Amino acid sequence: MAGFEAQIEKTSREIAEAQSKISAVTSRIEAARDQAVPGLDIENATLADVQAHSDAMNANIAELIMGLDDVTAGFSKDFEELRSKTGWESFVGVFAKGKSESMRAERLRAASIDTKLQDLIAKSDSIVTLLNGQLAVLNEQKAKVEANLGATLSDREAVVASLEGTRAEIVAMDPKIIELENKIAVEQDAAARTRLETELADLNMRYNALVQDEQVQLAKSQTLERYIEQGKTWVDSLTNQAATQLVLINKLSTDTQQRVVLYDALTKSLKTAQQQDIAHRINEIGVKTDQEAQTAMAGIGAATNAKMAEMLEAHGDQMVFARNVLEQKAKADERFARRFAAIVEKHDKNLYGG
Repeated sequence: MAGFEAQIEKTSREIAEAQSKISAVTSRIEAARDQAVPGLDIENATLADVQAHSDAMNANIAELIMGLDDVTAGFSKDFEELRSKTGWESFVGVFAKGKSESMRAERLRAASIDTKLQDLIAKSDSIVTLLNGQLAVLNEQKAKVEANLGATLSDREAVVASLEGTRAEIVAMDPKIIELENKIAVEQDAAARTRLETELADLNMRYNALVQDEQVQLAKSQTLERYIEQGKTWVDSLTNQAATQLVLINKLSTDTQQRVVLYDALTKSLKTAQQQDIAHRINEIGVKTDQEAQTAMAGIGAATNAKMAEMLEAHGDQMVFARNVLEQKAKADERFARRFAAIVEKHDKNLYGG
């Protein structure tokens, strides 16, 4: 399991780096809106870099999940070996059946399936914890950007309204300027002409100021529009990343639950086999003992039968629960395979190193 430990550590570093990159982009978007001046921009290369790193991180996590599936599949072989005798135990049984049984019983007691499975479940849970942490960061940053985006939309709405007002005022000034120019052209009195020219100069000054203000407002509107598009792109990216995290979390969570069911079912199977072996040995001894021992054996047999009946009655509920878990796992596997089709294909066909 050392390889899993190394991969988990690598994934932890990748997630930490991804969180740093995500926070940096969000901060730059917030700073851009606060300053709202031309030239301050979020490069597409920055967004692409974050997305590329997130894709690589999720690919590594998917590989890790596939590895956990492989290890889980190997447990069935371990349990099968516990159910049956080893070659040496069978050989010893030819000459000493009791010794053979004691050897198998000792091997069962010393078996470390519980430790191995619990270790696997712990590793699954540790990955889920990492993914939940990353999901929390994604949702936190998404909330920040959405709030920023809402404020930026409101700012641009106000700027556009002001721009439209400025343009309307400019349009309204045109007839006035033309009217003054016509009056000046026909005015013969020098004093009156001077007053008209002064009025026209003031009007032209106001007109030029409005045109300049229109240009400033237009530039600000365009800047805010660019930030709005970048905010939308970033929100979309964060949403997609969060969706991927949910697929991975769902896959790992259902796998962990399925592993618990597997462990419980197989452990009970082994215990049942041990109980049956003990019952058979008691029966063999009982045949050779006196009536008193037979009476005791009957009591043990009755208790064993009662226990077996309880197990059989509980089996139905266990099967319903197990089927529900398997159905959930199948759905989680299907979503995982659909989202990570290339990784699954590489894993299934052993296309590594290509």
